[in-house]
Amino acid sequence: MMNVFLDDTRPCPEGFRLVRTVDQCIKLLKHHKIDVLSLDHDMGYHQPTGYDLAKYMVSKRLFANEIIIHSANPIGSLKMYFLLDRHKPEHVSLSIRPRPFEISPDLRRSQGKFS
Repeated sequence: MMNVFLDDTRPCPEGFRLVRTVDQCIKLLKHHKIDVLSLDHDMGYHQPTGYDLAKYMVSKRLFANEIIIHSANPIGSLKMYFLLDRHKPEHVSLSIRPRPFEISPDLRRSQGKFS
């Protein structure tokens, strides 16, 4: 089993496989057993969203053992959560854990210069 992190901008946490698009994520869901699936909502301008992926998962009955929604978009996160919560199998764990953008080294070095 693998852990998958869907996000178009954030760095991948250790222990996860990074996918940058919904299509890449769908391919993994179709061909591999996924233990933990961590989802962003906003995937870039005119790109399928995490909500589009959630609809696909529900329609095809493709679920990871654990689904974490880490999107900073509160409305998108809730839409994904409520859809998945309504349709997921009982054994699937579902949670929302907002993950802030990582602080870039340049921003870290300039800390305190903005006060």
